[in-house]
Amino acid sequence: MKNLVIGEHIVKSFGEGDEKHNVLDGVSVDINEGEFIAIMGPSGSGKSTLMFALSGMDSIDSGRITFDGSDISSVGEAELSDLRRSKMGFVFQQSTMLKNLNILDNIILPSIRDNRKNVAKISEKARVLMKRVGIAELEMRDITQVSGGQLQRAGICRALLNSPKIIFGDEPTGALNSKSAQEIMDIFSEINAGGTAIMLVTHDAKVAARTERIMFMLDGKIVSELKLPKFDGTDIDSRVEKVTEKMWEIGI
Repeated sequence: MKNLVIGEHIVKSFGEGDEKHNVLDGVSVDINEGEFIAIMGPSGSGKSTLMFALSGMDSIDSGRITFDGSDISSVGEAELSDLRRSKMGFVFQQSTMLKNLNILDNIILPSIRDNRKNVAKISEKARVLMKRVGIAELEMRDITQVSGGQLQRAGICRALLNSPKIIFGDEPTGALNSKSAQEIMDIFSEINAGGTAIMLVTHDAKVAARTERIMFMLDGKIVSELKLPKFDGTDIDSRVEKVTEKMWEIGI
């Protein structure tokens, strides 16, 4: 399986002088094409910072990050923005939507900024994605007229619109009830089965248990990993037990 993202000896620090500390302390990690990964750890362990670094959303102090064969550690922001827009998708805990736009327009907005001639084509693809995730009837709704789970589905549509090689998710189920969280994870599983790599930051053992590989972080380092077989929809309890046992073992 081909490496899609490679991070080598990544260091990222915050603060100055005596207050300076490494949030990422020489982290090395790789993500393969089509892989489904979770990162777990307590608050402040560096898991979100690692995701932002690997996606080029945040700069690093030292180390090297390669995405799809290209070194992105030292390229300019314009080039990084193009890369993120064309090859990456992002889903966050709270979907960032504009109140003056309906759901469909919020989904297509990032894609039409540099492609205004193809609005009709982009809109049609968005409608196909909305149908796929079960919100086809909501395209004209304001963001205040839908549930949190529906907004998150819209966020997933937006992330998928440019057919990315990977989706990065930062606590994408953190603000949802258990039923909505399960539905969102079903969508992620379907997306991953189609060949898109997914990397999720999560505190939730049940979310992590749906992935294939879980990296556990403490104090800016990856301290352990757990590999699981592809989730088949039938063994979630035993998978959650394995995740919680590992969390207990390393003190998370």
